[in-house]
Amino acid sequence: MTKPTTTNTGTPVESDNESLTAGTQGPILLHDHYLIEKLAQFNRERVPERIVHAKGAGAYGELVVTNDVSRYTKAKLFQPGARTESLVRFSTVAGEQGSPDTWRDPRGFAVKFYTEDGNYDLVGNNTPVFFIKDPIKFPDFIRSQKRLPGNGLRDHNMQWDFWTLRPETAHQVTWLMGDRGIPKTYRHMNGYGSHTYQWINAAGERFWVKYHFKTDQGVDYLTQADADRIAGENADYHRKDLWDAIERGEFPSWTVHVQVMPVAEAEGYRFNPFDLTKVWSHKDYPLIEVGKWTLNRNPANYFVDIEQAAFEPSNVVPGIGFSPDKMLLGRVFAYADAHRYRIGTNYAQLPPNLPRAAEVNSYSKEGAMRYFYNDASVPVYAPNSFGGPHADPALAPDGGLWEFDPTMVRAGYVEHAEDGDFTQAGTLVREVLNDDQRDRLVSNIVGHVLGGVQEPVLSRVFEYWTNVDPDLGKRVEEGVRAGLDGAPTPAPSQG
Repeated sequence: MTKPTTTNTGTPVESDNESLTAGTQGPILLHDHYLIEKLAQFNRERVPERIVHAKGAGAYGELVVTNDVSRYTKAKLFQPGARTESLVRFSTVAGEQGSPDTWRDPRGFAVKFYTEDGNYDLVGNNTPVFFIKDPIKFPDFIRSQKRLPGNGLRDHNMQWDFWTLRPETAHQVTWLMGDRGIPKTYRHMNGYGSHTYQWINAAGERFWVKYHFKTDQGVDYLTQADADRIAGENADYHRKDLWDAIERGEFPSWTVHVQVMPVAEAEGYRFNPFDLTKVWSHKDYPLIEVGKWTLNRNPANYFVDIEQAAFEPSNVVPGIGFSPDKMLLGRVFAYADAHRYRIGTNYAQLPPNLPRAAEVNSYSKEGAMRYFYNDASVPVYAPNSFGGPHADPALAPDGGLWEFDPTMVRAGYVEHAEDGDFTQAGTLVREVLNDDQRDRLVSNIVGHVLGGVQEPVLSRVFEYWTNVDPDLGKRVEEGVRAGLDGAPTPAPSQG
């Protein structure tokens, strides 16, 4: 028997085909409540898209810990043999919902672990660094990568204007303009927590850590030409690839590692370990294997499971805390606030965000779209004498502790021995990339700059890349000058 169409409250409806009117040619009647419900729901079926990372894809999976890292953290999800359900959302950064997956752009790599101590969110990218080191610059950075207010078009001149006026962007822009700026698929890219976090073990010892998710499929990329072609053929190329691979049973996996730095070594390290534009040398702090993370289940409903997913670095669990990383501390506030705006104050009660292995005992109450609530016998205030929950510092994450000068200042990070905006970018170009990769880096930069960069920004672009590496700067300038003079050049790249 065919199920009857009903209203949202379960009442059978009279017709899916005709609105209620005054005669066959009269006006539609306002009391056709199903018509009103249907149109009103349609008008509201899209929540505001994310300001950043609007376009993405995601899946569910599981982390299995295969190594013993309990000497560094008491977090239950990282204990030997632990298995933890998780949700991931991959995304582009600057594009809108309808933008092609294959634009040149960093990729978001946000993971939610449903632990028995509550949800733990690791919000990172497919690069180990970022463009800026202080959150006060973040709105300006994102606006420079979006669209001009007048014509609504993206503008390479605006992008390079910001980048060259903020030399700290050099390391990330070098990553962006290289092969990893356009991964072949979401399955063929690494993920990084990017920030420096804190781990605390059972004895109370503290360590600084960085997360690395190394793809077991191998790192692979798209050339600019292939990416441009695919953008016109299938704007959802990466989303489709992830979905199809999981449907085929080809579950993508990553080997999870961490770098661990004893707290006492941070102050004397050659780079500031909390600067998001820097990496830690793997020679100084080798990767330590943690476990295997596998994606094995597609979302049942993309909107419910992925669009309504809310990741926030403020979600930490016992054994994990924050660090003096300024970008991390700014995001601790900003992400949760963005979710309250975009999907409502009760976003934690939505299916992808609801804790699955932990009990919720909260004094939060009411607000739009609230679904779960305490029994009427539970007091709505704390402390109380009538059986309501009470805070227990012995069980709670402390967020991470560290010593600092309490004097209020507006200042950048303390410079360490080898710090510098261009130092690690230059090392990446000279010591990590091979000749073919350097050639593609030059081609990508030249093509992007020829997409509309003008003076005085253009001269700063040449200076910027010369500061990264003199030979690279020379090749970029020669390529751009030749393009401006009419010689054959690479097509301008999106990004």
